[in-house]
Amino acid sequence: MLKLLGAVLIVLAGTLAGFKRAAQYADRPRNIRALIAALQRLETEILYGYTPLPEALHRIGQQSKEPLRTFFTAAADEMSPPQNRSAEEAIQRAMEVHFTSAALKGTEKEIIRQLSCTLGTSDRSNQSTHIALALQQLKQEETVAREDQGKYEKMSKSLGLLLGALIVILIF
Repeated sequence: MLKLLGAVLIVLAGTLAGFKRAAQYADRPRNIRALIAALQRLETEILYGYTPLPEALHRIGQQSKEPLRTFFTAAADEMSPPQNRSAEEAIQRAMEVHFTSAALKGTEKEIIRQLSCTLGTSDRSNQSTHIALALQQLKQEETVAREDQGKYEKMSKSLGLLLGALIVILIF
């Protein structure tokens, strides 16, 4: 009876691990879409609203869902007094702390890092051009993420179950 309970727990743990990995594949395109929407709002705030960058980031943070909410508000707080950091420093610090919980890969983080180098250092039209470039790159990454989701989401679920069953077979 105890062996059966242990076997069920092992298979359940493997299955849950597979479902957790599959959820990461499903969350990545969703997070990229949310990031695209946030950057589009940022472009609007900068280009048409004449909003200062810290205030624009704070507004976008309030409009976004987690984990982007804390990312944008943290970046805005880093740029505001008393820290008064540059946009690049503020976004780098916010990424280090708040992008760990997001299902984003290094390519999306690199796109945001490159964008942060130009934010707040040039005129509005130049910043708009850089944001448009970042948006185009993120849309390409979203396409790749959707392809990965289609390929690997179902496989991860099955693999978790099968791995749990394999462990049970090897142990007993």
